[in-house]
Amino acid sequence: MDAKHKHLELIQGIIARMGGNLFYLRGWSITLVAGLLALLSQKDSLKLFPFLMLSAVIIIFWIYDGYFLSLERKYRRLYDKVRELPENKIDFSMEVEEFSKYKDCSLFYCVLSKTLAPFYIFLLGATIYLILIRS
Repeated sequence: MDAKHKHLELIQGIIARMGGNLFYLRGWSITLVAGLLALLSQKDSLKLFPFLMLSAVIIIFWIYDGYFLSLERKYRRLYDKVRELPENKIDFSMEVEEFSKYKDCSLFYCVLSKTLAPFYIFLLGATIYLILIRS
């Protein structure tokens, strides 16, 4: 059981890092959008370019966040697979591509998941609202 426990610990470490990445990305996206909005508020009028720039930043962070959520879900599936393997089948493989076939592990599904979509839709909506109020 020692090899199985060690392999599970390695996978759990990756899952924890993915969760941390998700947290940091959301913090960075809020910080960057707030900073850009603060810079844009110094001008007399807001034009289409700042709106497009802020929207692009939010969408890029949204997709990147979805990518990390997708990876985290694949590693959770790997964890479950290793947990059920017999001791003599443990090979310390960290390959997760075999789990890409699952719908809940796809990038598109993760971007539109109930954990990411509300956050980024709200952030995008708040940004649009602030730009429209300002102009």
